[in-house]
Amino acid sequence: KEEPEEAVFREVVSFSPDPLPVRYYDKETTEPVSFYLSSLEELLAWTPLTEDSFNVALQPLECRQPPLGSPRPRTLVCHDMMGGYLEDKFIQGSAAQSPYSFYHWQYIDVFVYFSHHMVTIPPVGWTNVAHRHGVCVLGTFITEWNDGGKLCEAFLAGDPRSYQAVADQLVQIAQFFRFDGWLINIENSLSVAAVQNTPAFLRYLTAQLHQHVPAGLVLWYDSVVQSGQLKWQDELNEHNRIFFDSCDGFFTNYNWREEHLERMLGQARERLVDVYVGVDVFARGNVVGGQFDTDKSLELIRKHGFSVALFAPGWVYECLEKSSFFHNQDRFWKLLERYLPTHSICSLPFVTSFCLGMGTRRVCYGQEQAVGPWYHPSAQETQPLFGEHKLPGDGQGWVKVHCCLADSWHGGSSLLLQGVIPPEVGSVAVRLFSLQVPAPHKIFLSLVYKLEGSTDVTVALELTTGDADSCHVGSISVMNETGSRHRPHPLRVPPTKLARWAGRCGQQLNGGWIQRCYEVNLHGCLLRDLFVNLSRPPGSQEEETFICRLGEIQVVDANSLLAPLPQVQNVTVSQVRWQRPTSAVEGPQGRLRLSCTLHWSYLVLQARCFRVHCWEGARGREPLGPEPAFLGLAFVNQYRVVDLVVEAAGPSQEGRVEFLVEPVPREGFRVPQAEWGRAALLYSMPL
Repeated sequence: KEEPEEAVFREVVSFSPDPLPVRYYDKETTEPVSFYLSSLEELLAWTPLTEDSFNVALQPLECRQPPLGSPRPRTLVCHDMMGGYLEDKFIQGSAAQSPYSFYHWQYIDVFVYFSHHMVTIPPVGWTNVAHRHGVCVLGTFITEWNDGGKLCEAFLAGDPRSYQAVADQLVQIAQFFRFDGWLINIENSLSVAAVQNTPAFLRYLTAQLHQHVPAGLVLWYDSVVQSGQLKWQDELNEHNRIFFDSCDGFFTNYNWREEHLERMLGQARERLVDVYVGVDVFARGNVVGGQFDTDKSLELIRKHGFSVALFAPGWVYECLEKSSFFHNQDRFWKLLERYLPTHSICSLPFVTSFCLGMGTRRVCYGQEQAVGPWYHPSAQETQPLFGEHKLPGDGQGWVKVHCCLADSWHGGSSLLLQGVIPPEVGSVAVRLFSLQVPAPHKIFLSLVYKLEGSTDVTVALELTTGDADSCHVGSISVMNETGSRHRPHPLRVPPTKLARWAGRCGQQLNGGWIQRCYEVNLHGCLLRDLFVNLSRPPGSQEEETFICRLGEIQVVDANSLLAPLPQVQNVTVSQVRWQRPTSAVEGPQGRLRLSCTLHWSYLVLQARCFRVHCWEGARGREPLGPEPAFLGLAFVNQYRVVDLVVEAAGPSQEGRVEFLVEPVPREGFRVPQAEWGRAALLYSMPL
């Protein structure tokens, strides 16, 4: 391949830059931030600007099975935490210590980002990670108190064009930022004229959203009744059913009893799963369950066949010890597990390093890149089924699966499998992912792992396949003649076109990690489940204790590795801001702080993300060190460089900083540096 051309941009240093729009950037640092709209005027005036594209989700809503529209009860999480737009508002991440992280995505179907701002646009990190797991994301449209009543009067009480203009803007916002719909929460009384128009507003909004947003969803919160009074019902009934009939679903208030659920059966009829029964995890008011008794709520809700809306499960973070957050979160979801049907992954490539989008250091394929806390929700990768599994029978065998920040192969965390293989069994298999993928004729699999302590346990990947009558598995040994679980053969000689992907296969890697690669030939099969199998050494009769850390799993269609990789092109540098260091900590005299925006062209659907680097003072293609400095991750075709410390240029001299944009393919291999996008910024001091 030809190396991409490097664009060169020239700047004269100026300490009075053009101001950036405050809605889109942190006013102190110029970091891009997610934002909300506070008034009807702001909503109606919004049109997409270049700056808005920082907040556009890269990750489309992944295919999942069963689809959201299936008749089984759903699980909705309504995320309400301390007013919203906390560390999650920083689109390129932050250095937050001990941030909140949600990772039980396999159990939920809908994620609502809630705040008390009128138009709550979900921060893009939440949309990216939810979509990666096949979970749809809703923003919130809320009106409250006297001001909310006046606002509703302004757009609902008059001409249909008024409420249609509001609905059109809500649809355009969801479509542009690539989230999936709205929770409508009118928490103020309405005039007769306004409440008469509300069903028409909901019908118009729902119809327009369905037309413009795939899998679009509009939900109504149980607040106003058809008389216009603000009167929470804690159920769907004849007083609020008109709103339910006008949109996709109904989110009940929280103070219900079982008799409310029984009455709703007749009201909901064939739309039981479109009723999301609200559960306040904080257990405020006269509620069933909540906190670590939330399973009592779920038991009753599922008994009657309804969906559930879990409000503020971040309770485990806000109210309990931060140092025990992961333990408490796992405990909370474990208690609910039997009431939460999971959904399956149904597309390839499937690649995950188990990264939580946070960590105490950054690691890139086994090499430490930076030390210090970081938090970047968009960087969270597909999470497995967590939990503790007891082996059947009377033995003492068990396996626990949980996330761990102590070590990482790629990102900031890994998956820890701890357990015991009792003497009476030869191996244990842990199901990590549910799949429903029509298998291509050839797939490649990869597992990166390490064993801790002195153990001779063998680690392998296992797949189950469906459609057993038509499914033919070639070039693979069948472990169990009566079932359809297979252990793939290791891939010994990778085809040359797969060299990049398979370059590390079978090797001992940095940090003690091991990578195993497999080739599987299939015909007429459906991939169903992905297991990790841990086997005792041959001849061993002892109880085997193990600690196995998983760094990465990949399942890749072989054909996708034959397609050419697009290149990053047309890298530009704009919106440059210069500042002098304000303290010795930020940089010595003779240095400058540089902020600027990089843009580039790339087919984003072929990228997991982009890694942005820089070299200061590089001349031509001569590197000044073994590796360029890593700046951060981008999940759109642009990146804001913030407060990069560079040398001030001397008299009649030019300083130089070179920016490099590394695409990370969906199949998860490293692209050679010669194929990264590049742009150089040459700068001089004013005369």
